[in-house]
Amino acid sequence: MFKNLSYTLSRIYGFVDILLIVFLVFDFGYENIINTWLDHKTLYLGLLVIALVIFNVLRHIYTHKTNLRKSFRVNIAILATTLFIASIAFLTGSEYERLDTVNYVIDTGLILYFFLRLSSLIRKLYSIYYNPAILFVGSFAIMAVIGSFLLMLPNATTHGISFTDALFTSVSAVCVTGLVVLDTAADFTFMGKMVIISLIQLGGIGMLTFTSFFSYFFKKGSTFREGMNVSNFVDSEGLQNVMRFAMRVVVFTLGIELVGAVLIYFMINDVTVINNKVFFSVFHSISAFCNAGFSTLSAGLNDPALESAYAFQWIVMHLIILGGLGYNIVFNFIRYIKQLVINSLASGRLHSPVRVLTLNSKIVVVTTAILLTAGTAFFYFTEQNHLFEGKTWFGKLTAAGFTSVTARTAGFNTFDFAELTMPAILFVIFLMWIGASPGSTGGGIKTSTFALATINIISIAKGKERIELAGRKINSESVKRAFAIICISLMVIGAGILMILFFETKFTLIQIAFETFSAFSTVGLSMGITASLSIGSKYVLIFVMFFGRIGLLNLLVGMLKTMPAHSYSYPEENILIN
Repeated sequence: MFKNLSYTLSRIYGFVDILLIVFLVFDFGYENIINTWLDHKTLYLGLLVIALVIFNVLRHIYTHKTNLRKSFRVNIAILATTLFIASIAFLTGSEYERLDTVNYVIDTGLILYFFLRLSSLIRKLYSIYYNPAILFVGSFAIMAVIGSFLLMLPNATTHGISFTDALFTSVSAVCVTGLVVLDTAADFTFMGKMVIISLIQLGGIGMLTFTSFFSYFFKKGSTFREGMNVSNFVDSEGLQNVMRFAMRVVVFTLGIELVGAVLIYFMINDVTVINNKVFFSVFHSISAFCNAGFSTLSAGLNDPALESAYAFQWIVMHLIILGGLGYNIVFNFIRYIKQLVINSLASGRLHSPVRVLTLNSKIVVVTTAILLTAGTAFFYFTEQNHLFEGKTWFGKLTAAGFTSVTARTAGFNTFDFAELTMPAILFVIFLMWIGASPGSTGGGIKTSTFALATINIISIAKGKERIELAGRKINSESVKRAFAIICISLMVIGAGILMILFFETKFTLIQIAFETFSAFSTVGLSMGITASLSIGSKYVLIFVMFFGRIGLLNLLVGMLKTMPAHSYSYPEENILIN
């Protein structure tokens, strides 16, 4: 009897979850259309929360599984707290504001509850299907599709949007690219901008990392398969404390974005063209750290009001660099600095710790520093008498540095990139192709891939059979993977350029190449042709952005890794290569 009752409750529970999703969609997407709904919104909100509490209590009573009991306790606690705060707001608020306050409180509680239920669904997927690469790719695809439908809701745009443009915008946000076919400031409402920034946040951290954080934080536990999946998503080399590492990723990301938002707010406090400065600060902090490049201004950071806001631009630059370094690298350096301080205090002098910084961290940081310095110098000298003419030396340095930083997957622009000289455009394409670092929010072939390829060329020229660096021998598998990534990137970019050339006749080759490199490397910079592209070209860029973000090699590994391995080996033979 109890088994049948538990089964029935689980089915009803699932139905209530679907009802919750439908409710949230109608609540946010059709708020300005269904007036009769708005008259009784608070009543419906309260009844829905009470219904969720009842079903959670019943499941808690008739469920004997310990792990489910833990999750139900958390769900009930969140819903009960939401009802308690909403009741206080209703009883103590003013006559005209209390309903709005109650609605806001309950909406917030329901969204938090939804993420907890989503984390439970993700954990079920771990037990049903295990393939980290496919789950990683699938999570981005599902987010992009859901995001496109959310952007098509009447309350998300000011004048409506086609499915193609909604899908393009959603994929661009999820893949943290920044290419736009519509004016984010004028064509999207506040709700539409919230959908975009939510997609950017989930795309930057990774949906599965984010839901695993909710699951681990509130339920205090993880399965072996969950650890395997998350280790793949966050580029962790081992399973030890991988869920704790995922938590650190989310907490670090939200912490840096909060600090960035506060700093941006004070830097733009006197800019009169920005109406909602709090939302602007939060939006651009998230967009910068996730290397997305979306802006709530029609002209982006090229707006005349921000032209001389150098302090604001330097804050954005640092957020981009931090987001593009990769979590493993940042945490490794934090550990190094912490150990350096402890050793120095213990010995009474500066005492550097031994073997704390990994070779991977050294390669990434050195390569990043070289690219940033070389890019800044290159743009400073090529554009100082052209695009940067009339600026002070500090203004030129800021503009050159910002260009060098944003070209490597960020996508913000402080000027029209179509006005750059041809050498500068080609160098931007080169920086876009390299991109950010592995395990970061950015794209491209990655700095470590470029560094390994360069070191490999030098080693071959010297006649060495293996790559040795800083007292370490680099794994041959890493070199093979770097070579594969470079080849795949050029094939995807080349195919994308060729297909767009079939659809477009009014744009030059350099414009199309710039757009395709930007899409693949999830940069978001453009020479101003994105909105004018045909439908066919937009779909080509959608696939290029998607493959660039997930890494086509990851998809191929996920599909082919399950093929049976053979224990035999064939005789070796050399192939002539000149």
